[in-house]
Amino acid sequence: MAKSRVLVVGGTGYVGKRIVRASLAEGHPTYVLRRSEIGLDIDKLQMLLSFKQKGAYLVDGSFSDHQSLVNAVKQVDVVICTMSGVHFRSHNLLTQLKLVEAIKEAGNIKRFLPSEFGIDPSQMEHALEPGRVTFDEKMTVRKAIEDANIPYTYISANCFGGYFVGNLCQMGTLLPPKDKVYIYGDGNVKAIYMDEDDVATYTIKSIDDPRTLNKTLYLRPPENILTQRQLVEKWEKLTGKTLEKISISALDFLSNIKGADFAEQVGLGHFYHIFYEGCLTNFEIGENGEEASELYPELHYTRIEEYLKRYL
Repeated sequence: MAKSRVLVVGGTGYVGKRIVRASLAEGHPTYVLRRSEIGLDIDKLQMLLSFKQKGAYLVDGSFSDHQSLVNAVKQVDVVICTMSGVHFRSHNLLTQLKLVEAIKEAGNIKRFLPSEFGIDPSQMEHALEPGRVTFDEKMTVRKAIEDANIPYTYISANCFGGYFVGNLCQMGTLLPPKDKVYIYGDGNVKAIYMDEDDVATYTIKSIDDPRTLNKTLYLRPPENILTQRQLVEKWEKLTGKTLEKISISALDFLSNIKGADFAEQVGLGHFYHIFYEGCLTNFEIGENGEEASELYPELHYTRIEEYLKRYL
């Protein structure tokens, strides 16, 4: 069977560049949207040109030009959007509604994967303000997709290693703590940690798979489901150094949210749901979902020990 042609929107971003590489590696004809809004961002342009050298096609389009999006979509079978949804970088999830309209008009897309790649928003109706805006907007995009009868796959990739593993889940830094580590509550709530390249590989595997059509693909590789304390213990074992552990109660953590700026409040709220409520692991995958490592057991996913060794 011929490999689906893939258009990546947001292909120069943190997730997007990995999706492009994974798509090319899997042999898909890979198209990357080159947006006129790129302006003088030389780093993004050079990344796009490097994709072209590796065999990707660059397609011009703009979210301010509906017809250009339609034209881009008509060239492919699958659209993957990886636009940023985190407030400390850029937050433009609802811009995807313009892409949904273009896909609806084009009428040829076999699968659309919107920008999710984190906590499953359908599980977050109770989320704290203001952090719930992320989940509400993702659900708005989902509703638009489903109302338009666009075939889809949603990717729930949980915690990216770059933001949660190397720093042992500490906020405000991406590096491992040297002497002391803050533990959320008792530190025994389980979360799920993913290598970002693995996220991209699983994502690309799913696009031609009938088992993931109109479902959520949950990335829950069993050896990467750990408590924060287990994560810290793995680091201590690798370094041979014991860190001082300072526990933060749920009440104290919540009190920190009030005085923070907006972007920080959003992030703190998400941390609360992950490390105090266990929102990544406190539900079973239902009939509308599949688990990636079960569908694709042939893929070797990066274990946490492997990821941590990068920081030694």
